[in-house]
Amino acid sequence: MMTLPPSERDLHAYVDGQLNDADRQTMETYLATQPELAQQLLAWQRDAQNLRASLSGELHRPANPDLDPAFIRQRVRRSRSRQFATAAVLLIAVGVGGMSGWQAREMTLVSGVQPMADAVQAYRMFAVNDSMASDWNTDKPNNAQVWLDKHFAQANRLPDLASAGFKPVSGRLTSTEQGAAAMVVYKDDEGRTLSFYIRPPGPNNHLLAPGTRRDGELEADYWSGGGYNYAVVSPADDPAVKAARQALRQPI
Repeated sequence: MMTLPPSERDLHAYVDGQLNDADRQTMETYLATQPELAQQLLAWQRDAQNLRASLSGELHRPANPDLDPAFIRQRVRRSRSRQFATAAVLLIAVGVGGMSGWQAREMTLVSGVQPMADAVQAYRMFAVNDSMASDWNTDKPNNAQVWLDKHFAQANRLPDLASAGFKPVSGRLTSTEQGAAAMVVYKDDEGRTLSFYIRPPGPNNHLLAPGTRRDGELEADYWSGGGYNYAVVSPADDPAVKAARQALRQPI
């Protein structure tokens, strides 16, 4: 049975609809006396719904059983099994030699999920929309690092991009299936925008080797540390943000 005040795990279970009936009623009774927390959880629910819809390729689509979280987890497990099988084929091919080894390698790469796809979609949905409500901004008494530390213990420090002219201006909490996530938006004096995104590792504690990838008009630099996955997302072809990306790629 859930105890009060609810833990962070209980809050995210409520947002994801994973509480049993008794705990859900207890949570709703508690939220009736905590209007600020109730509004925050409602915002998390909207964020999660928007991100799922955006990642599916359409913002407004009817209910689709293929998007059910349980079905998605089963599909991921099946995909992972196929990847293991492909890896076995790759080892055999490397032993034999020839082009078949490279073909198996390409199959393995194609079957993988793009890293930090939710960070890229969060940028598109929230980072460039100044009308979106924020959980932290420069009017609050604490700086962005203090705000982030309240939600993500032992995480890496926020990237210092001041040398490239970018400073944190707002922050927003959201939710993933693995727990809380957050995005900190940076801007320069000309209004150019990039974002720092932090989230728990994916299923099976999947951490990321440092890397960079392009997604349409955006570029994402990603890495892991302190038990979390991170990404900085920025416009790919804007010369003004190249200095920021170069500063980011210094040792973190």
